[in-house]
Amino acid sequence: MKPRPSNPWWATTSHDEIHQRQDVLLRRLLKDRVVPFTAYYGKLFKELGIEAGDIRGTDDLEKLPFTSKADLANPRDFVIIPDEKVLRHQWSTLKYAITHGPSATKQALEEELRPILLTSTTGRSSAPVPFLYTKHDLANLEECGRRMMELCQSDASWRHINAFPFAPHLAFWLAHHAGTGFNTFMMSTGGGKTLGTEGNLNLITKIDPDAIIAMPTFLYHLLQQATQDGLRWTKLKRIVLGGEKVPLGMRRKLRALCEQMGAEDVAIMSTYGFTEAKLAWTECMPPKGEEVSGLHVYPDQMFLEIVDPETGKRVPDGQPGEIVCTPLDARGTVVVRYRTGDLIEGGITYEPCPHCGRTCPRLIGKISRVSDIRELNVNKLKGTLVDFNALENLLDDTDGLGAWQIELRKRNDDPLETDQVVVHAVPAEGSGSEALREQISQRFGQAVEFAPNDIVFHSWDEMRRMQGVGKELKEKKVVDNRPNPEAP
Repeated sequence: MKPRPSNPWWATTSHDEIHQRQDVLLRRLLKDRVVPFTAYYGKLFKELGIEAGDIRGTDDLEKLPFTSKADLANPRDFVIIPDEKVLRHQWSTLKYAITHGPSATKQALEEELRPILLTSTTGRSSAPVPFLYTKHDLANLEECGRRMMELCQSDASWRHINAFPFAPHLAFWLAHHAGTGFNTFMMSTGGGKTLGTEGNLNLITKIDPDAIIAMPTFLYHLLQQATQDGLRWTKLKRIVLGGEKVPLGMRRKLRALCEQMGAEDVAIMSTYGFTEAKLAWTECMPPKGEEVSGLHVYPDQMFLEIVDPETGKRVPDGQPGEIVCTPLDARGTVVVRYRTGDLIEGGITYEPCPHCGRTCPRLIGKISRVSDIRELNVNKLKGTLVDFNALENLLDDTDGLGAWQIELRKRNDDPLETDQVVVHAVPAEGSGSEALREQISQRFGQAVEFAPNDIVFHSWDEMRRMQGVGKELKEKKVVDNRPNPEAP
C-alpha cells in the first residue's frame, strides 16, 4: 500500500484551529460521500428537508438526529455506494482527472471506495453488525495504530505480541495494522481459541517480547499461569489492553504478576475503541508514579460530542456524559452522530496534555456502559438500579481476590421471585477464603447497599472454564442466568 502522509496538526494545533479544520472535513465528507451515496443519510436529509451544505460544521450537527444501534438493522444502508454518473461530475473527480489523467483517477477512486475488509460487532446483545473498510480506511487504521504506538512510547525495534483472537473484530485488525503502520515486528497468536493457554505461553516465551497487546482478562489468566509455570519474560516493557475496561486494580495485579516474572517497570496502557468508530484511542505514557492523563483522540479522523444521556443535549467540556461520534474521513460503512451508550466520567478536554503536551482532545476518567446499569429486585429493594461498572471496578480492586465472576439468578429459579447476586471467586495465593468473603461482602454493601446472596469459591481451572478463557471472544465476567418469565 502506498504510504499515507500523516497529519501532524492532530497533536499540535489550537482548539480554534481544530474546530475550523474539522468543519472543513465534515462538510467535504457529507457533501461528496455520505449524503449522495448512502441510502440511510440520503433519505434522512430529504425527510428533514435539508441539503448537505446546510451542515456547515460540527456546531450544525445538532440539526441531525442521533444514529443508534437500532438504526443499523440494514447495514448496507450505511455503506458509501457511489453512483458513477454523480461521481464523474463531482468537482473533486474532475479536478483529479485534469491533474492525474483518467486512468489514475479510476484507480484512486477504486482504492478510496471499494470495500475490501469487514469487521463486525461481537453480537453479544444483538445480531452482529458488519462494518466495511476500503483501502482508504485501512490507511487510516495504519495511521491510527502508528499513533498509538507513539503514544505508548513503543520502539520499532521491539518485538510485539498481538494476543487478540483471530476474528473479524476491530481489536485484532487494529493491532495488526499498528504493526505495519509502525513498521515493527508483530506476532499474532490468535488468542486462546487458536493456540490455547499452553500454546500462547510457549510462543510468547520463544518470542520473548517487549510488548503484549491483549484483552485484560485473557492476559491476566496467561500471566497467572505463566507465574505458576515459573516462566520469565524479563524483556517485557509494555502491556496494551483493549476490548474491556481496565480498572486500576487490574493494572496493579497485572504489574505484580509481571514483576514475579522478572519484568520490572512494565507500563500498563489502556485503549478505547468500538466497531462503529473503526478506530481506537489510547493514553500517552505518564511519568513514573503519575496518573494517566486521558485517552488522546485524533481530531482529523473523528469528532466527538459529549451529551447528557437523558436530554441528548451537549454538555460543557469537562462534564460527564455519553460519547457520540462522527467520523471525518471514513469510507465504506459510515455512521453519523452515533450514540455509543458509553459514559465518560470526566468528559472531554481540549487543554494541552500535562504529560506529553499534545493539544488533541482527550477523554478524561472512567468509561462505563449505560447498559451495565441494571434494574434488580433484590430482597426488599425492588427496582434497585445497580451499576455493574462500579461492581466490576470494586472486585478488580479487591486485594486477595485472584479472579471473579458475577452471576445473576432468580430465587428458586422462579422467574417471578426476587433477583439474587452470586459472586464466584478465586482467592489469590496466600489469601484466606473467609477473610476474603467478609471483605467482598463489606465492599458490596458500601457500593450498592446490599451484600451478595452467596460467595462461592473455585479453583483457577474452574474459573477459567466458567469465564470461557480460550473459548469465548470475550471472557464472561457477568452472566445472567435468570429464567425468562415469558418462556413456556
